[in-house]
Amino acid sequence: MPLVVVVGSVNMDAVARVDHLPLPGETVGDADLSWFAGGKGANQAVAAERQGSATALVAALGQDDTGRSLRELLAGEGVDVSAVTLEPQVATGLAMIAVDVTGANTIVVAPGSNRALSPAHVEAAADLIASAAVVVCQLEIPLATVTRAFQLAREAGALTVLNPSPAQPLPDELLALADVVVANEVEAAQLPPTSSCAVVVTMGERGAVLREKDAVTSYPSFRVVAVDSTGAGDAFCGALAAGLAAGRDLRDAVSTAVAAGAVAVTRAGALPSMPTAAEVAALLEGAAR
Repeated sequence: MPLVVVVGSVNMDAVARVDHLPLPGETVGDADLSWFAGGKGANQAVAAERQGSATALVAALGQDDTGRSLRELLAGEGVDVSAVTLEPQVATGLAMIAVDVTGANTIVVAPGSNRALSPAHVEAAADLIASAAVVVCQLEIPLATVTRAFQLAREAGALTVLNPSPAQPLPDELLALADVVVANEVEAAQLPPTSSCAVVVTMGERGAVLREKDAVTSYPSFRVVAVDSTGAGDAFCGALAAGLAAGRDLRDAVSTAVAAGAVAVTRAGALPSMPTAAEVAALLEGAAR
C-alpha cells in the first residue's frame, strides 16, 4: 500500500526556451519548443516515488490521447494510478511555460480535466487515502476537493502537506486541516499569521525557512547551475513527503527537500527533472565534504 498519496493535477507542459521572458505586449520569437509531462500533482507523486516512497496519485485526465499517454507514463514511473480517472468531454490540462537563459520562468495553465477532480473522486479513493502515512495536495484542483482529501486523511491519522500553489486566499477550514504548509514567498504572504501548522517557506537560490511554533530554522541552498526552475518546488514537496512518510523528523526532511529542489533546477522540464534518492544523496554528501 502507498506511503504517500498525492491528490492533485496532471498537465501536459509546452515549454518554450527563450532568450528573455516577454514583457506585457511583447512577442518573443525564435523559441525552442519541447513537450513534457507535468502538473503539480504528477510532479510531486513522481518526486516522492523516485525518493523511494510507494506513492499513489488521485487525479483526473481527459479521455483523450494526451490523457491516456500521461496515465501510462505515470504508471511506468511506479506510481499507483488506480485512482487516476479518464474524464469524457473535457481536455487534459495544459501548461504553457516560457523559460529564459537563467532558468526563470512564467507559466499559464489551462486546467481542463483538473477542474473535474471532485470530492466524489476523493471519496472513491477513501481506502487508498486511509492507507497512507502522508497525503499531499496543491491548489490546481478545486478547493472543495482538497478539503475533502484532508478531512479523510485526518480521519485516517495521516499527516497532511499542503502546497498552496497557485497563490490564493485560503479558507480557515482548509488551513486547520494542514499539518505542514510548503509555500514560496508569494504564497506564504497570503497565510494568516495565526496559522497553527508548521510552515516551510521556499526561497529558490536562498534556500528555505521552517517556521514552527517554538522555532525558526534556516536552510541554505546548494550551488548548482540552474537550467530550468520549473518543478523545483514540486521536487521539494515530493521529497519532503517521502521523508515524512519514512518517519523522519520534519527538520531533517526539509534539509533533504532543499537538496531535491536544487537537483531539479539543473535540468529541463518539470516531471523529468524530479531527482532520484541517489542524486539527492550525492548532492548532500558533496556539500558535507
